[in-house]
Amino acid sequence: MKRLIINTMVLGLLLGVSSCKKYLDLAPTSAASDKLVWSRVDYAELAVNNFYHDLNYFGSFSSGQSDAGMTEGFTDMLKYSSMTYNALMYIPNELAYGGPVLTANYVSVYLGTWSTVYDKIRRVNEALSNLKKYGTALSADDASRLEAEIRFFRAFLYFDLLKRYKEVIIYDEDLTKISKQAALSTEAAGWDFVEKDLLFAGQHLPVSTNAQGRLTSGAAYGFMSRAMLYAKRWPSAQTAAEKVLAMNYTLTTNYADAFKSGNSEAIIQYTFDKRVFTHNFDFYYVPGGDKEGSGAYGTPPQEMVESYELANTGGFPDWSEWHTTSGTTETPPYAQLEPRFQASVLYNGASWKGRTIEAFVNGKDGYANWKTDAVPAGRTVTGYFLRKLLDENLNLNTDNSTQPWIALRLGEVLLNYAEACYKNGAPGLANDAIRKIRGRVGLPYADKSGEDLMTQIRQERKVELAYEGQYYWDMRRWGLAQTAFTGTRVHGLKIEKNGSGQFVYTYVDCDKQDRNFPAKMYRVPLPVSEITNNTSVSQFPEWN
Repeated sequence: MKRLIINTMVLGLLLGVSSCKKYLDLAPTSAASDKLVWSRVDYAELAVNNFYHDLNYFGSFSSGQSDAGMTEGFTDMLKYSSMTYNALMYIPNELAYGGPVLTANYVSVYLGTWSTVYDKIRRVNEALSNLKKYGTALSADDASRLEAEIRFFRAFLYFDLLKRYKEVIIYDEDLTKISKQAALSTEAAGWDFVEKDLLFAGQHLPVSTNAQGRLTSGAAYGFMSRAMLYAKRWPSAQTAAEKVLAMNYTLTTNYADAFKSGNSEAIIQYTFDKRVFTHNFDFYYVPGGDKEGSGAYGTPPQEMVESYELANTGGFPDWSEWHTTSGTTETPPYAQLEPRFQASVLYNGASWKGRTIEAFVNGKDGYANWKTDAVPAGRTVTGYFLRKLLDENLNLNTDNSTQPWIALRLGEVLLNYAEACYKNGAPGLANDAIRKIRGRVGLPYADKSGEDLMTQIRQERKVELAYEGQYYWDMRRWGLAQTAFTGTRVHGLKIEKNGSGQFVYTYVDCDKQDRNFPAKMYRVPLPVSEITNNTSVSQFPEWN
């Protein structure tokens, strides 16, 4: 992927010779430059490389899922800490609290992607149109492979629109159909379009377990297994997952290794490079002791900590001892929790970068009271810090983040498969998939059936895929968000040292008001610009 990024820059220089416009500028390129690009496979690949950046854009290291911050911040998985009215600060909390602020305009700003994604779709369709028009000199294999890559990205973009809006405007590579007065399709037609593109991509991309290069057949089928869950097309989701499971991907032995470059379960990996392209995830989420004034923008709340089971034996510890507002000196059972907790959450006393986390009042990493300490400046408001997706070897004083974004991995495909099999009436296959997921982290498993099995699938998705941008959207597609995120609050442990040097753990309210997810939030509203300029569409009824 690193080579793809660098080579994209080369294409810009190459095209500068034949056109005064940058490639993929909003204005179409000249016919001369288009013909040059699509006449040779190496040039055409450089053009397609531009679309690979969308893999990062919609990931946890960027803002494509929400301009407010990680969507986990709207749930019981992450608490944003600052009262400053900005993204990654108070605005995610405002979205979680809901109420009168949730107007169509407001939600469109922070959860809408309509205009941005349609710009990307137009560019993808231009590329496919040009490939078919000017790519006649390419070999049949190269042409079909490039078409498969382009159609994967088109499906990837339409998936994002459909999971938000449900009804969308479908455009293909016939650019003459572009109209300012286009009607919305049905939701079913939208998913037909996505499924068809992903099926073509799966059939024409090469079979390979190398996630660091160009797209593969496994990437297409793996992503199809995700998309078809949203579409509620269970047979298609199961079949797509089975295609991936028949390939040679393997779960990493250590759960934490599943997020490292070149690991055995990665199916789509977006790679960064210190010299060319970095990101800032660590700056926002490391413990405050890593760099003064940075980090802890969002931290895991107690509700998320209590989602993890005991190591080896399974089952959940009794946390009632630590649900006291008068404080206890009993040490919470952190060390007894399963490996996914240890790889995802930093707690007071945890080992980190050769030191011990001090998540207590006046500790190195520090504690801040939600709301009254309006600018925590790296201190936790929940008693915890994020660990998952961070780079423990990074020195923030000298470098930016370069750990890869694993956009798709085998762990997710197994859980997609489990859910699809359950819905298809194959509980045995679903149980087998869950057993593999739990077996990797040393947890026992007894077969389940009926609603107990679906509850287990939801539980495994929550902890296995935590902070990977899945949980909020899962709860929406399951129709559970309104119940789970209404009339609730997140909590934490305020940790202080007493006169004897003992830690005192006090259960605290980290919201100080109820959260609210109204039914209308199951669909993102159309932007005002589309309604104003396109008389063929009107606002969704939920938002009128």
